[in-house]
This record gives sequence, C-alpha cells and structure tokens, in this order.
Amino acid sequence: MDLSRRDFLKVGSAAVGTLLLPATLAGAASPSAFPLHKRVGETATICPYCSVGCGVIVATDSTGHILNVEGDPDNLHNRGTLDSKPLAIPQLANSPNRLQKVLYRAPNSDHWEEKDWDWAVSEISKRVKATRDATFKEQEGGVTVNRTESIAWLGGAANNNEDCYLATKFARALGIAYLEHQARI
Repeated sequence: MDLSRRDFLKVGSAAVGTLLLPATLAGAASPSAFPLHKRVGETATICPYCSVGCGVIVATDSTGHILNVEGDPDNLHNRGTLDSKPLAIPQLANSPNRLQKVLYRAPNSDHWEEKDWDWAVSEISKRVKATRDATFKEQEGGVTVNRTESIAWLGGAANNNEDCYLATKFARALGIAYLEHQARI
C-alpha cells in the first residue's frame, strides 16, 4: 500500500481524534475537570453614582466579597460600557478602612464610641421628631403652612421611582419644605 505523507497525516489525525474524543467528553461533563478555587456568582444591578442608571454586573464569591465589576451588555442605558466610578467598587467595598459599625461621638467628647444599629436608628428618629416639634410652623401671615424649615431631605441618584415616591411622601408628611434630589443640584 502506497501511503503519501498527506494521507498519513489525515489518517493519523482522525485516529487520534477518535481516541481522545470520549475522554474529552467525559472530562468536560464532570465538575472536577476544571476545579475552581472559588464559586463566583454574578448579580445584575444599577450603578449608584449618577442619575444615568447604567447596568452593572457584580461578581461575588461565596462569602459575599466583590471580586469584579463590569458593564451589563443587556442594559439599554450603557450597553456594557462604564465610566471609572463603578469600576472602583471592589476597592471601596473590600477596603480595610471601610467602616462596618456605627461610630458616635458625643457632644464635647474627644473619642468615638461604637454603637449598634438599633440605637442609631432610634436616636436619629428622636432627634428628627424633636427638631420638627421645636420648629414646626402652622400659620405664617394668617396662612396655614404646616411646615418645618429646619430639616431638609436630599435624595440620591440610585433611587428608583418607587423609592423617590415613598421618600417624598414621608418628607411631606413630616412637613419638610426643602426637598431636593442629587440629580438637580
């Protein structure tokens, strides 16, 4: 049998491929074929930095640490592109300098105290109520105004319509006259 070099390469390649194909398919089907060091989950979210609402895909490990941030190609606002601000999220979220607890410094004190969240929320509520009660105006120049001018409300760009609606209703119920949004400032 006369076998040319070209025919030898064809037959040899087919034989090697036939022998390796079952091993390749079996190895790809098993989860231990490519062991990962960490399980990574991806979550689609919205960038919190400006009012555009760019889509962001955040990759986290099993402990919740942010590993990577990239643009969401399915988002209509940015089509996968991002500016530099959301790309810094892993550095900010995983920084050892990031505060994890409530720190409170009492008036005329020279040091900070750690407090729990329940204390902080109730203290803020008490102070808002005390300020509102002390500065609430019902009448001004014979006209009913029902407002306080000592408290302001500032919304953020990451709020959606429902958040803004509820925040506006809450602020108006308190009688807050100075109600603004970050995108308008």
